[in-house]
Amino acid sequence: MRRADDAIQIRFAGALGDFSLDVRFDCPMQGITALFGPSGCGKTTILRCVAGLERLAGRLRVGADTWQDDDRRLFRKPHRRPIGYVFQEAGLFRHLSVRRNLEYGLRRIAPTERRVPLDEAAELLGVRELLERRPERLSGGQRQRVAIARALLTSPRLLLMDEPLAALDHQSKQEILPYLERLHDQLAMPVLYVSHAADEIARLADHLVLLEAGRVRASGPLRELRARLDLARDLGAEADTIIEAEILAHDETFHLSYLGFPGGRFSVTRNQLPIGRKARLRVLARDVSITLQPQTDTSILNIFPAQVEALAENGPGRMLVRLDLAGTPLLAGITRKSAERLRLTPGKPVHAQIKAVALVE
Repeated sequence: MRRADDAIQIRFAGALGDFSLDVRFDCPMQGITALFGPSGCGKTTILRCVAGLERLAGRLRVGADTWQDDDRRLFRKPHRRPIGYVFQEAGLFRHLSVRRNLEYGLRRIAPTERRVPLDEAAELLGVRELLERRPERLSGGQRQRVAIARALLTSPRLLLMDEPLAALDHQSKQEILPYLERLHDQLAMPVLYVSHAADEIARLADHLVLLEAGRVRASGPLRELRARLDLARDLGAEADTIIEAEILAHDETFHLSYLGFPGGRFSVTRNQLPIGRKARLRVLARDVSITLQPQTDTSILNIFPAQVEALAENGPGRMLVRLDLAGTPLLAGITRKSAERLRLTPGKPVHAQIKAVALVE
């Protein structure tokens, strides 16, 4: 069980106008915790309560520090909370250069408390070559990277990111995502990350909090929640499984990369990741079919022995099947007719055919 000083404990309840929030959840003091759900479910309200910008009844503990506890009449004001906050819009000072925007964040912290040097933040977010430019000479992705670097220079204990990619076009999103992954890999700083984009969460998050109408529907490690049948049904065509794998080898002849996981070896389009690097694969349930015997006369490369764990209806004539691949869960979306024809029941041995797989990290 996670110790109290290893967790962020969030308990908020109350009303803001017509909206009611009542949430209780814990998340780890490392990695990225995604707050996920439709617009209006309370994601941003939770961030604002964590920042102290909104005040609802409850309790907030970040590691060993209590920032709010109404039972003890304790409430730490926003300026005394060591957070960095990144919004949808970068909010840079237009009359200042990138360097001076970054120095603004740095000046908010006493020299003895600075944990992130300016050069390190600039390097981490890839803005070193932009330091002398003004914001109007930056792309949307570049401006947002500067905003994140500025937030890091406040040496926060906790980083809050409120849909930081929502205002960007597809190209700008693809530009900034590798920097967010680098942030995840290199900084031992917890992040609360708000988004309603399923693919974004699949690529970045470690822990997931699913919200609906101001309530927590589920909370836990990303891979576990994404493979739950009751939750996957709500994602419809976006229902998927996240699989952690490792780069084993690159095949120059066929331009493929091979990734190992407990259930076998994936073949994917050749990538540039080094041998031994951990990677994350996303498999859509609609791209998984089921056979009783392994097929050899097929173009599908990724075929694995599996066992049926559970089945659930997924709309008219459709079924979601949860499979076990040597301890790794996998969801398959098939027709009800196919499930009956194959006589699928929990415990039955089958083979999973994966028609497409995406390397997301």
